[in-house]
Amino acid sequence: MSELVILQRGVESYQQSFDAMRAFTDTRDRYTPDQLWLVEHPPVFTLGLGADPAHVIDAHQIPVIQTDRGGEVTYHGPGQAVAYLLFDLRRDDRRLLPRDFVHRIEQAVIDTLATYNCVGERKAGAPGIYIAHGAARGAKIAALGLKIRANGCTYHGVALNVAMDLQPFSWINPCGYAGLATVDLCSLGVDAPLAEVQNRLAHALQQQLMP
Repeated sequence: MSELVILQRGVESYQQSFDAMRAFTDTRDRYTPDQLWLVEHPPVFTLGLGADPAHVIDAHQIPVIQTDRGGEVTYHGPGQAVAYLLFDLRRDDRRLLPRDFVHRIEQAVIDTLATYNCVGERKAGAPGIYIAHGAARGAKIAALGLKIRANGCTYHGVALNVAMDLQPFSWINPCGYAGLATVDLCSLGVDAPLAEVQNRLAHALQQQLMP
Protein backbone atom coordinates (compact mmCIF):
# COMPACT_ATOMS: atom_id res chain seq x y z
CA MET A 1 0.00 0.00 0.00
CA SER A 2 1.26 3.47 -0.86
CA GLU A 3 2.39 5.81 1.89
CA LEU A 4 1.57 9.50 2.04
CA VAL A 5 3.80 11.92 3.91
CA ILE A 6 1.96 15.10 4.95
CA LEU A 7 4.21 18.09 5.61
CA GLN A 8 3.09 21.36 7.20
CA ARG A 9 5.56 23.88 5.75
CA GLY A 10 4.02 26.97 7.37
CA VAL A 11 4.46 30.37 5.72
CA GLU A 12 6.90 30.09 2.83
CA SER A 13 7.70 32.19 -0.22
CA TYR A 14 6.24 30.86 -3.44
CA GLN A 15 9.66 30.65 -5.09
CA GLN A 16 11.00 28.56 -2.21
CA SER A 17 8.11 26.10 -2.51
CA PHE A 18 8.40 26.01 -6.30
CA ASP A 19 12.12 25.25 -6.19
CA ALA A 20 11.62 22.60 -3.49
CA MET A 21 8.84 20.85 -5.45
CA ARG A 22 11.00 20.57 -8.54
CA ALA A 23 14.03 19.41 -6.55
CA PHE A 24 11.98 16.71 -4.80
CA THR A 25 10.52 15.51 -8.10
CA ASP A 26 13.94 15.50 -9.79
CA THR A 27 15.38 13.14 -7.20
CA ARG A 28 12.46 10.82 -6.37
CA ASP A 29 12.26 7.25 -7.62
CA ARG A 30 9.55 4.58 -7.75
CA TYR A 31 9.99 3.85 -4.03
CA THR A 32 9.77 7.45 -2.80
CA PRO A 33 6.61 7.99 -0.73
CA ASP A 34 4.18 10.54 -2.14
CA GLN A 35 4.02 13.84 -0.28
CA LEU A 36 1.33 16.42 0.43
CA TRP A 37 2.64 19.85 1.37
CA LEU A 38 0.47 22.36 3.24
CA VAL A 39 1.68 25.92 2.92
CA GLU A 40 0.64 29.57 3.13
CA HIS A 41 2.27 32.12 0.82
CA PRO A 42 2.94 35.84 1.08
CA PRO A 43 1.18 37.75 -1.75
CA VAL A 44 2.19 36.55 -5.22
CA PHE A 45 0.71 36.21 -8.69
CA THR A 46 1.68 33.07 -10.60
CA LEU A 47 1.42 32.35 -14.32
CA GLY A 48 0.79 28.95 -15.83
CA LEU A 49 2.73 27.72 -18.88
CA GLY A 50 0.16 29.01 -21.35
CA ALA A 51 -0.78 32.13 -19.41
CA ASP A 52 -1.13 35.48 -21.14
CA PRO A 53 0.74 38.09 -19.04
CA ALA A 54 -1.89 40.62 -20.15
CA HIS A 55 -4.27 38.94 -17.69
CA VAL A 56 -2.25 40.66 -14.95
CA ILE A 57 -4.04 44.00 -15.19
CA ASP A 58 -2.05 45.79 -12.46
CA ALA A 59 0.23 43.85 -10.12
CA HIS A 60 0.36 46.68 -7.54
CA GLN A 61 3.98 45.75 -6.69
CA ILE A 62 3.06 42.13 -5.95
CA PRO A 63 5.64 39.74 -7.49
CA VAL A 64 4.60 37.92 -10.69
CA ILE A 65 6.26 34.51 -11.12
CA GLN A 66 6.27 32.31 -14.21
CA THR A 67 5.69 28.65 -13.33
CA ASP A 68 5.52 25.33 -15.17
CA ARG A 69 2.00 24.35 -14.08
CA GLY A 70 -1.04 24.27 -16.30
CA GLY A 71 -3.59 27.04 -16.24
CA GLU A 72 -3.59 30.81 -16.38
CA VAL A 73 -2.87 33.48 -13.77
CA THR A 74 -3.88 33.16 -10.14
CA TYR A 75 -3.18 34.82 -6.81
CA HIS A 76 -1.81 33.32 -3.61
CA GLY A 77 -1.79 35.17 -0.33
CA PRO A 78 -2.22 35.01 3.45
CA GLY A 79 -5.36 33.20 4.58
CA GLN A 80 -5.32 30.71 1.72
CA ALA A 81 -4.91 26.95 2.23
CA VAL A 82 -2.47 25.74 -0.42
CA ALA A 83 -1.93 22.00 -0.86
CA TYR A 84 0.84 20.78 -3.14
CA LEU A 85 0.52 17.21 -4.40
CA LEU A 86 3.80 15.45 -5.10
CA PHE A 87 2.43 12.16 -6.38
CA ASP A 88 3.45 9.33 -8.69
CA LEU A 89 0.36 8.49 -10.73
CA ARG A 90 1.89 5.27 -12.04
CA ARG A 91 2.24 3.37 -8.79
CA ASP A 92 1.20 -0.26 -9.24
CA ASP A 93 -1.41 -0.05 -6.47
CA ARG A 94 -3.03 3.14 -7.79
CA ARG A 95 -2.42 4.06 -11.45
CA LEU A 96 -4.46 7.21 -11.94
CA LEU A 97 -5.12 8.99 -15.20
CA PRO A 98 -4.54 12.76 -15.05
CA ARG A 99 -8.25 13.48 -15.57
CA ASP A 100 -9.18 11.19 -12.67
CA PHE A 101 -6.48 12.78 -10.50
CA VAL A 102 -7.94 16.25 -11.12
CA HIS A 103 -11.48 14.99 -10.50
CA ARG A 104 -10.47 13.52 -7.14
CA ILE A 105 -8.68 16.69 -6.06
CA GLU A 106 -11.78 18.71 -6.91
CA GLN A 107 -13.93 16.23 -4.99
CA ALA A 108 -11.70 16.64 -1.94
CA VAL A 109 -12.34 20.40 -2.05
CA ILE A 110 -16.09 19.83 -2.44
CA ASP A 111 -16.02 17.45 0.53
CA THR A 112 -14.05 19.96 2.62
CA LEU A 113 -16.52 22.74 1.82
CA ALA A 114 -19.40 20.44 2.76
CA THR A 115 -18.05 20.14 6.30
CA TYR A 116 -18.73 23.89 6.58
CA ASN A 117 -22.20 23.61 5.00
CA CYS A 118 -20.97 25.17 1.76
CA VAL A 119 -21.85 23.59 -1.57
CA GLY A 120 -19.12 23.62 -4.21
CA GLU A 121 -19.35 22.51 -7.81
CA ARG A 122 -17.22 21.98 -10.88
CA LYS A 123 -17.55 23.92 -14.14
CA ALA A 124 -16.84 22.17 -17.43
CA GLY A 125 -13.62 23.41 -18.98
CA ALA A 126 -12.72 25.56 -15.98
CA PRO A 127 -10.68 23.62 -13.39
CA GLY A 128 -11.30 24.57 -9.79
CA ILE A 129 -14.33 24.77 -7.55
CA TYR A 130 -17.14 27.31 -7.62
CA ILE A 131 -19.96 28.12 -5.21
CA ALA A 132 -23.18 26.39 -6.28
CA HIS A 133 -25.88 28.27 -4.35
CA GLY A 134 -26.75 31.58 -2.74
CA ALA A 135 -25.61 35.14 -3.33
CA ALA A 136 -22.07 34.00 -4.20
CA ARG A 137 -23.22 31.44 -6.78
CA GLY A 138 -20.66 31.08 -9.56
CA ALA A 139 -17.83 32.67 -7.58
CA LYS A 140 -14.56 30.74 -7.52
CA ILE A 141 -13.35 29.55 -4.13
CA ALA A 142 -10.55 27.17 -5.12
CA ALA A 143 -8.02 27.17 -7.97
CA LEU A 144 -6.24 24.09 -9.31
CA GLY A 145 -3.12 23.78 -11.44
CA LEU A 146 -0.74 20.86 -11.88
CA LYS A 147 2.47 19.81 -13.53
CA ILE A 148 2.49 16.16 -14.60
CA ARG A 149 5.82 14.99 -15.95
CA ALA A 150 6.21 12.31 -18.60
CA ASN A 151 7.06 9.77 -15.89
CA GLY A 152 3.72 10.37 -14.15
CA CYS A 153 5.10 12.42 -11.26
CA THR A 154 3.11 15.49 -10.25
CA TYR A 155 3.59 18.73 -8.37
CA HIS A 156 1.77 22.04 -7.82
CA GLY A 157 -1.79 21.52 -6.58
CA VAL A 158 -4.84 23.31 -5.23
CA ALA A 159 -5.51 26.54 -3.33
CA LEU A 160 -8.66 27.04 -1.22
CA ASN A 161 -9.57 30.57 -0.14
CA VAL A 162 -10.24 30.67 3.60
CA ALA A 163 -9.97 34.21 5.00
CA MET A 164 -8.13 36.45 2.55
CA ASP A 165 -7.83 39.98 1.28
CA LEU A 166 -9.67 39.27 -1.97
CA GLN A 167 -8.85 42.61 -3.60
CA PRO A 168 -5.75 41.34 -5.48
CA PHE A 169 -8.01 38.99 -7.46
CA SER A 170 -9.58 42.12 -8.97
CA TRP A 171 -6.15 43.17 -10.28
CA ILE A 172 -6.02 40.14 -12.58
CA ASN A 173 -8.35 38.16 -14.82
CA PRO A 174 -8.44 35.10 -12.53
CA CYS A 175 -7.63 31.95 -14.51
CA GLY A 176 -7.92 34.08 -17.66
CA TYR A 177 -11.57 35.08 -17.13
CA ALA A 178 -12.25 38.81 -17.04
CA GLY A 179 -14.56 39.75 -14.19
CA LEU A 180 -14.60 36.30 -12.59
CA ALA A 181 -15.81 36.72 -9.02
CA THR A 182 -13.78 35.11 -6.26
CA VAL A 183 -14.86 34.35 -2.72
CA ASP A 184 -13.51 32.84 0.49
CA LEU A 185 -15.03 30.91 3.37
CA CYS A 186 -15.00 34.00 5.56
CA SER A 187 -17.16 35.88 3.02
CA LEU A 188 -19.62 32.99 3.18
CA GLY A 189 -19.95 33.38 6.94
CA VAL A 190 -17.56 30.60 7.93
CA ASP A 191 -15.24 31.52 10.80
CA ALA A 192 -12.62 28.77 10.71
CA PRO A 193 -8.89 28.91 11.50
CA LEU A 194 -6.63 28.36 8.51
CA ALA A 195 -4.90 25.42 10.20
CA GLU A 196 -8.23 23.68 10.72
CA VAL A 197 -9.19 24.06 7.05
CA GLN A 198 -5.74 22.89 5.96
CA ASN A 199 -6.13 19.74 8.06
CA ARG A 200 -9.63 19.02 6.75
CA LEU A 201 -8.46 19.51 3.19
CA ALA A 202 -5.47 17.22 3.77
CA HIS A 203 -7.74 14.53 5.19
CA ALA A 204 -10.14 14.82 2.25
CA LEU A 205 -7.27 14.61 -0.25
CA GLN A 206 -5.90 11.55 1.52
CA GLN A 207 -9.33 9.90 1.41
CA GLN A 208 -9.69 10.58 -2.30
CA LEU A 209 -6.19 9.79 -3.49
CA MET A 210 -4.76 6.98 -1.40
CA PRO A 211 -5.74 3.36 -2.15
